[in-house]
Amino acid sequence: HVQLVESGGGSVQAGESLRLSCGFSGVTNSRRCMGWLRQAPGKEREGVASANSDGSASYADSVKGRFTISRDNGKRTLYLQMSSLKPEDTATYYCAADALDLTSLNPLYPVGFRGQGTQVTVS
Repeated sequence: HVQLVESGGGSVQAGESLRLSCGFSGVTNSRRCMGWLRQAPGKEREGVASANSDGSASYADSVKGRFTISRDNGKRTLYLQMSSLKPEDTATYYCAADALDLTSLNPLYPVGFRGQGTQVTVS
């Protein structure tokens, strides 16, 4: 039984930072890519960052150089450090797990597992 629980969202000013956390359990070897998706009202879902099964990390072009993904398997926690936040980063952020790189997914692809989401608002 896979569980993904996000925390750390909030409201910040442009240029500030936030760190999202995702506590996870039940993620099997077949779902070893873990990452973050986001979706803003009226916009397509976007794969923001992915910690991949080969140890690599992938990022959407829109966040490269500003966001960093990390995974602590001992603590069963996935993180997304977000810096230099912009108003266009405003969205609901979802922790997700899938066999594929989360940043490569078609927006309509039914991702394997996804948390309930946490809101990030940048003004």
